[in-house]
Amino acid sequence: MSHRLGILTPVQWTRRDFLRVGSLAAAGVLTGCATNPVTGESQFMLVSEAQEIQMDRQHSPHQLSADYGVIQDKALNAYIERTGKRMAALTHRPQMPYRFSGVNATYVNAYAFPGGTIACTRGILLSLESEAELAALLGHELGHVNARHTAESMSKSMLTSAVVGGLAVYAGSRNSSLGGLAAQLGMLGSGVLLASYSRANERQADDLGMEYLVQSGYGPEGMVQLMDMLKSMSSHKMNATQLLFSTHPMSDERYDTAVATARNKYKAQARQPLRRERYMDNTARLRKLKPAIDNLQKAEALMAKKEYPQAEALFEKALKIAPEDYAALVLMSKCQLAQKKYGAAGRYSEKAKAVYPAEAQGYFLDGYADFRQKRFDAALTNFETYDQRLAGNPNTIFFKGACFDGKGQREKAANHYAGYLKVVKEGPMAQHAYQRLVDWGYLQQQ
Repeated sequence: MSHRLGILTPVQWTRRDFLRVGSLAAAGVLTGCATNPVTGESQFMLVSEAQEIQMDRQHSPHQLSADYGVIQDKALNAYIERTGKRMAALTHRPQMPYRFSGVNATYVNAYAFPGGTIACTRGILLSLESEAELAALLGHELGHVNARHTAESMSKSMLTSAVVGGLAVYAGSRNSSLGGLAAQLGMLGSGVLLASYSRANERQADDLGMEYLVQSGYGPEGMVQLMDMLKSMSSHKMNATQLLFSTHPMSDERYDTAVATARNKYKAQARQPLRRERYMDNTARLRKLKPAIDNLQKAEALMAKKEYPQAEALFEKALKIAPEDYAALVLMSKCQLAQKKYGAAGRYSEKAKAVYPAEAQGYFLDGYADFRQKRFDAALTNFETYDQRLAGNPNTIFFKGACFDGKGQREKAANHYAGYLKVVKEGPMAQHAYQRLVDWGYLQQQ
């Protein structure tokens, strides 16, 4: 006899379902127009400003954690926040709840969520040489938020996909170089909210970024220098920049346009300062870590090629330079997990937790290492702590279920597996949860 657990079984879409959703989306076309805050023109839009903010609040914490958390250098982070907020007040949407942060990730990128959360990695901060370049970078991301590029892209996708019913769960971070391991761990990334921008989006964001830059009192050369740096990186095809150029396509045209705009439209502002010395002063502590970060970038490239022993050697070099670097400790833990060295992985994740107790990812990795060693009670404690630090990752539900499964507590395991299947329908973990419920008689095989 089957038991009732309120389980949602994997959904199979029929042609009728697709047509029904299509008709709902088509109906939205009739009412889905809004005035673009930048151009003042009518814009196809099915996502409200309130929804942009809500999606941001729901998903940006997971991306910040996937990028190893906000940098612990409080003075540097406050400097980034001040620079961004000063510009945000001059934008077309000053009412948005903007938040500017540096994150511990070492790859080269900056990104914006639709509700105003904007982050830049340590990798790109080390590539900048003045406050004006930082302001140009943040201004570009502000351009995406103000022109509502992500919301517009999502609105268009609603016509042809199940986004109407809410955002899907994406396993694996957008910046992950871990391949299958990321999926196995079940870390959440930001999925559709950090989708690639079109070249037209990039041109508009560049134009707005230059406008906000100059209005904030910086010289337009800041944007020219930023574009020059990005152009150079694009031509070298560095591994650490792959995500940057996949989401923000670079071209000679963008550089040439920045030069022309600075020389013509903003010629009168050419003497405005770049604030190079102030940037160097505020990033001095970060720049001392550059040798360690260089090793981490190289090691992540090796991880992507599954050359784990070579990556491990470089992680060791990085940790000799910066023994309490949270990203280095977490990456070394992942490298150990990839080699199935679960005890060693746990030792590094324990250190990561001690170094940055407020950040969630260390607890998840420690829980996974405990789980693989059949230390189910310790794993459950770690997963509970992870949930307290960062709620909303359904994969912790699965792993809690797997822990109860390992402890022989079938009822608790079944309830957790059922809860997981309410959120996630596909993938190896969903298949495992579904099969266990079938095997135990809670579900009938479909």
